[in-house]
Amino acid sequence: MDEVVLKKFEEQDEKLSAIYVSVEKTRKYFLIVTWVTIALVVLPAIGLVFAIPAFLSTYAGSLDGLL
Repeated sequence: MDEVVLKKFEEQDEKLSAIYVSVEKTRKYFLIVTWVTIALVVLPAIGLVFAIPAFLSTYAGSLDGLL
């Protein structure tokens, strides 16, 4: 009986180790996705906060010369 229980514990330990490895891979994947999202969405949006007013002032200045 003890051998059966020990064997079950060993099997569960192996499965738990496999689950841990899988969870760590998933965690790293989500971390990479988060950083890529920040790099591709948030940083350009912050850049546009500064670029749009500069563009509008240049555009408005060129219209003043025409009118």
